Order: sequence, then C-alpha cells, then structure tokens
Amino acid sequence: MLIPHDTRIALDTVVDLMNTAPQGDRPDELADLEGLRAFVHAHKISDVGQLGADDLRAVREVREKFTAVFSAPEPRIAAPLINQLVAAAGTTPQLTDHDGYDLHVHYFAPGASVADHLGADCGMALAFIVVAGEQERLRRCEAPDCGRAFVDLSRNRSRRYCDSRTCGNRLHVAAYRARRKEAAG
Repeated sequence: MLIPHDTRIALDTVVDLMNTAPQGDRPDELADLEGLRAFVHAHKISDVGQLGADDLRAVREVREKFTAVFSAPEPRIAAPLINQLVAAAGTTPQLTDHDGYDLHVHYFAPGASVADHLGADCGMALAFIVVAGEQERLRRCEAPDCGRAFVDLSRNRSRRYCDSRTCGNRLHVAAYRARRKEAAG
C-alpha cells in the first residue's frame, strides 16, 4: 500500500496519541500540560500557539475519538466517527511545503487549536485508510499485557504486535520455553 509521506506522519501521530492513554500500569502521558507540550514538541506540531487546559481537555477527547475509530468493527461504523472528527476541526485543505518536505496537504485551518490540527490531519489520514478498504490495518497489539495501537503496513497484513522486538519477541520466547519445558517433561 502506497501511503504519501504526510499521511504516514499523520498515521504515526494518531498511533502515538492513542498510546499516550493510560493502560495497565502505564500512566496517562497527557495527564498535564507538560505532557501535552512534550507530545506537540515530539511530533513537531506547528502553529498551535500557547497551550492551556482547554487544549489538554480537547486533545484527550480527540484521543478517545481516534480510539473509537480503531475499535470500529467495519468501515460503515468508522466513517461517521471520522466525519465527526474532521467536521469538528473545521477543515481547510491547503497545500504547503515546510521543514524540507515537498508539497503536501494540511487539512487544518491556519491558527487552529492543537485538537483541531490533530482531528483534521489525522482524521483525514484515517479516512484515506478506510476509503482504500484497509481499515483492518488499524490494530491493537495482541500481546496480552500490551494493547498499544499500531498501523499494520506489512504487505500481507500479518503484523500482530506493536513492536516485534519487544512484545512479539517476548511472546515467541515464552512459547519456545513452554515447548521446551513440555518436551523435557
């Protein structure tokens, strides 16, 4: 599946935003404004102005809506969720080239809040995935103690873990040890 650079960045941002949510023993990485500032800085989200408590609340709401899209069992359920996200952001598509990237499309209005920025750009990236018939690529890690979000961009849509070096490796090693123990017993 060919995904343009800006769409890929937006998908990575969606995943990273969803993975800031508390899960198991992992704390909420957006528990306070400092966490939001760190997220905005790490993802080079530009033109968002001074961040405040309203921004934090709104970004958490957007995070919940993205989670609902990933949980949607089929495109007909995901589509209205994405439509709500994009409409709420008041999209204003515009071509731009910045930070050394060729022309690409931003969907947020100039001066938009960080929540609207995420809702518009990331919502459109999810829309492209759904329209392409690739919603099954929006996944959660199958490791029993993980559940982190990821986008499966493998050719055959076979990725099961958020990171094969950690979650996948841990489960493969555990299965190997269980087989060895059973064979020895």
